[in-house]
Amino acid sequence: MKFARILAACAAVMLVATGCTARNNGNNTSSNTTVPDVASSVREGISEAESRIEEGVSRLEDDLDMSDHDASADASLPEESAMPDGSAAESMPATEPSEITDESISAAMSTDFSEIGALDGTLDNGFPGGPVDEQNRPSGPIAYQEKYGKYDAYFIIPDSQKVFLTFDEGYENGYTGKILDVLKEKNVKAVFFITYPYAKTDPALVKRMVDEGHTLGNHSTEHRVFPEMPLTEAAKDIMKLHEYVKANFGYEMFLFRPPEGAFSEQTLALTQSLGYKSVLWSFAYKDYDVNAQPLTLEATERVVSKAHPGEICLLHAVSKTNAEILGDVIDQIRAEGYEFADYFAFTNAAS
Repeated sequence: MKFARILAACAAVMLVATGCTARNNGNNTSSNTTVPDVASSVREGISEAESRIEEGVSRLEDDLDMSDHDASADASLPEESAMPDGSAAESMPATEPSEITDESISAAMSTDFSEIGALDGTLDNGFPGGPVDEQNRPSGPIAYQEKYGKYDAYFIIPDSQKVFLTFDEGYENGYTGKILDVLKEKNVKAVFFITYPYAKTDPALVKRMVDEGHTLGNHSTEHRVFPEMPLTEAAKDIMKLHEYVKANFGYEMFLFRPPEGAFSEQTLALTQSLGYKSVLWSFAYKDYDVNAQPLTLEATERVVSKAHPGEICLLHAVSKTNAEILGDVIDQIRAEGYEFADYFAFTNAAS
């Protein structure tokens, strides 16, 4: 666009100059024209050319300035998230929280790093599975619940007859809108564990989760293995997402799911000291590989057959299969006599 305007201005200048030359040539070929007449015509032509040139340059400068301003404005506009129906989502704010410092972390903690650092820092993520009891509850999560429950960590909800539905949202793969539609139709509330990049790139979906009564859970800022991080970095990672969601959605999270389910006694205690409950799971399956999705009938059978009292069911929202089977899964688990619980039960495990 800039080059087109430059060429147009140059063409105008050349046209004026050509007109002056033609006028002068015409005057020179007239047998009745005197020298003063020629000089006067030349002066008039030069004056007109100068005026047109100044006008063209002025307009060109204005156009260039406006073009630069438009480009700068376009570059500063946030990208709009697409809704499931293809329409543009409502623009959301993107307020960055204040820098998370060691001092702000210490102020937020209910204990200090030295006390937490004295605990076992060995990485652990071996809880899923194992033989089941008479209620179909797997032994792994039960054992881990007994061992780590004192840190407000949940692998299964003890003494509960309900099922807790949770989704991990590391990135958006186009299925969350459909999942939310099904949950709304079935009147089921779930916990969506989101990451910092997800909150920034898909604000419309995050807002919809909140507006429709679901719970937002903290799934970290950088999705790193927490036991491999210094405690101060792990704390900052949790709180950066916490403060971002609080600033941009007016929502204060209190449930945390560690990336990859990797934790240690130290990181569970750290999470607790920041006012969070750690939520792991008692059922999950290989639904996260988007290039090798399980068959719908097999997936439905697997999820339903593993239902048990106090179940924390982990599903990945990037899964095409999960989006397709969710309605049937809810119906069939309900037919088994289970009720789907919302996040309030995490504050009262015996509900």
